[in-house]
Amino acid sequence: MSKKILMLVGDYAEDYETMVPFQALQMIGHRVDAVCPDKAKGDYIQTAIHDFDGAQTYSEKPGHRFVLNADFAEAKEQDYDALLIPGGRAPEYLRLNEDVIKLVQAFDKAGKPIAAVCHGPQLLAAAGILKDRTCSAYPACAPEVRLSGGHFADIGIDQAHVDGNLVTAPAWPAHPQWLAKFAELLNK
Repeated sequence: MSKKILMLVGDYAEDYETMVPFQALQMIGHRVDAVCPDKAKGDYIQTAIHDFDGAQTYSEKPGHRFVLNADFAEAKEQDYDALLIPGGRAPEYLRLNEDVIKLVQAFDKAGKPIAAVCHGPQLLAAAGILKDRTCSAYPACAPEVRLSGGHFADIGIDQAHVDGNLVTAPAWPAHPQWLAKFAELLNK
């Protein structure tokens, strides 16, 4: 059965974590509405490609101009079956938007599936929904998961973790696991 998924994105969201889920979930029959605060349908976000080039942290290169297909101002939890949050740098500033936080909280309160990858769990932590829950994320986000009262799942970069309605993963190499586990939750 087709589901309607809201995807929260912003400038410098990780390219693979935006493009791959957006296309893959549509491929299996779901509707995915990509939105960004202060941007409208038809506007675009600039994505970034984060990779490991031998430095102590990841590098960032320009990605694609990803066109939004819905308006953030019209996004309401009750109109969707699930929420998806890509990583990259976008969650860092999206978590400062009170409307974004309220939206994440509403999805969690309703018990709807929430998929977050890489830095996406920064939004979960900021929304205060990780207390006593286990969550994976990019390892640099582990302190935020713990400080928000959550338990950090230190799993392989290609693995995903499920805790109730949350499906989380460390980074884009986990797409096969992360998206498969999210699809399972969508089908329940």
